[in-house]
Amino acid sequence: MTTGITVFGCEPDEDVLYRELAPHFGVLPTITAAAVSEANSDLAIGNRCISVGHKTRITNATLLDLSRAGVEYISTRSIGYNHLDLDFATGLGISVENVSYSPDSVADFTLLLMLMALRNARGMIRRTDVQDYRLDPVRGRELHDLVIGVVGTGRIGSAVVNRLRGFGCRILAHDTQPSTSADYVSLDELLRLSDIVTLHAPLTADTHHLLNRQRLKKLRSSALVVNTGRGALIDTEALLAALESGRLGGAALDVVEEEEGVFYADHRGKAIASEFLPRLQRLPNVLISPHTAYYTDRALRDTVENSLVNCLKFESRSQYA
Repeated sequence: MTTGITVFGCEPDEDVLYRELAPHFGVLPTITAAAVSEANSDLAIGNRCISVGHKTRITNATLLDLSRAGVEYISTRSIGYNHLDLDFATGLGISVENVSYSPDSVADFTLLLMLMALRNARGMIRRTDVQDYRLDPVRGRELHDLVIGVVGTGRIGSAVVNRLRGFGCRILAHDTQPSTSADYVSLDELLRLSDIVTLHAPLTADTHHLLNRQRLKKLRSSALVVNTGRGALIDTEALLAALESGRLGGAALDVVEEEEGVFYADHRGKAIASEFLPRLQRLPNVLISPHTAYYTDRALRDTVENSLVNCLKFESRSQYA
């Protein structure tokens, strides 16, 4: 018996992999490049399982339409769930699960951001692009000499810790469930002692604005904040105040509050619908990348494959329920 899945918001490279892998799993995919919405929810009719991307918010009205179309399971091609209302979906009888993919993609990128920030790569690249080959007036710092605080040591945070060991730096960690050999300390102590703080906690009601105004004040004036998790882990208004006043050394952000509708599109020559991004990008000690840490060929294959596996597991559970 063939299982069906409707794949919404399918990028061209994802499309190729779904068509390659689905037959091996006995899954028949219905694929559309359009993000799921009220206008196209009928594409799910006949399939209890759907797969969605993380780039577009799924409204409660769309979830209601999906329920009416017979959808009972959503596999989101992301680790985070903040693009849909989990409680509302559950109330409709729709189960929602994320996918696991190679933690190395985000862990590698996290180290890249750290190193770029420590060596002011943004300024160097901009200068050499206009044939200015002078050295930066401020010398870089070496990871070996620094204390790195890792907030959240799940699969990705643990992979970051493993990479940092090779640099010989001191590693502090904070998590409710310790899982690495790093030195686990309270969040306040981690903030007070760290030269770099990197965030890998999931975004929940408890971690929303985890780095708020009060906690940012605990950081050293030379400290760097790195975020490859979710933008709302940081109170961006408070972060901007710390950066603009010189109370914080810098930030390297792959995710930012108000990124939705801005990232993943070409806005050259256009105004963008974000108060935070222009202010952040005007600061010379801030690096911004467009939520790209996950974006590797290995992670893509894992994401597509595990979307199919999730669907099959759901169908299997339902069969024996």
